[in-house]
Amino acid sequence: MKLKFQIVTPERVVFSKEVDSLTCPTEMGQITVLPNHIPLIASLMPGELVVRHQKDEEHIAVSGGFIEVRPGNDIVILADTAERSDEINAERAEQAKKRAEQAMQQASTLSKEEFAATEAALQRSLVRLKVAKKTHRGHHGSSDGILNQ
Repeated sequence: MKLKFQIVTPERVVFSKEVDSLTCPTEMGQITVLPNHIPLIASLMPGELVVRHQKDEEHIAVSGGFIEVRPGNDIVILADTAERSDEINAERAEQAKKRAEQAMQQASTLSKEEFAATEAALQRSLVRLKVAKKTHRGHHGSSDGILNQ
């Protein structure tokens, strides 16, 4: 039995395939969804999604959003942003991390809103770097295109 999984951002459908399982970071902690999971709606935290299909794993960086597990093994994630590991430019993510770290050093001069935005930017860049490293070490999904749109 498979899960019908789709992840959507305001810009595009990032992923839409049948999968065996999905692991994702929620406000309740990390959860794994398997076939016949109970219906669920939860807020996503910034972090890494792990999609399993047969023996392959795909890693996706998300910056937040919502997951809905529907009856009939249907999962929809509405993400603020989402990038598959092979889409992430590690060099750009590293530069973003450095900019955010430099801004955090000026924390005393930032408003609460600026501090929160800078902290969120740092978190996003750390997640993107973590996920990007999965591809660069050869731990990404298969080459059969299971994740292509």
